[in-house]
Amino acid sequence: MPVKNPKELFVRMLSDLRQGTERTTKVFQELGGVAQDPDVKEALEARVFVSQKILDTLDQCFKLMGEQPQKLGGRLHDVFAEDFRRELEEIQNPTVRHLFILAKASHLIHFRISEYKALIAAADLSGHYGVGVLLESCLADKLAFAERARRLIQNIAATRVAEKIAARSVA
Repeated sequence: MPVKNPKELFVRMLSDLRQGTERTTKVFQELGGVAQDPDVKEALEARVFVSQKILDTLDQCFKLMGEQPQKLGGRLHDVFAEDFRRELEEIQNPTVRHLFILAKASHLIHFRISEYKALIAAADLSGHYGVGVLLESCLADKLAFAERARRLIQNIAATRVAEKIAARSVA
């Protein structure tokens, strides 16, 4: 479908973000299902909960604009999920699996962060300031999760290093 004006592009980008958020939520549910570390599992479950709120917020954006989300392809998430499943099967070490799960979650969230930044600028350019406010609140949730994932990765690595040091001092 050709895009004829900035508003159509904005609706298309917002539709892609909404559809991607639905798919990302499913990926996070899958990641949480395979995570065995209770902290990682809890963080991913919380992310799924927040993602549901974000979907409601994105729906409100469409309502403010008087538009409906468009149906788009969205193959990127399917490829991501396929690659994730294949690569995860090859990882045997539980610590490495948790780092991998968090790294993939971090990749997804940073992708979304960049989408939100572009859409916030587009909302301002199109005069939809209320939509921009709603998108900024979603962005804040994404940034918080990205920071949380970073700290979890750091904690897992620090714990593993401490275990190795303790094992060496005993030997």
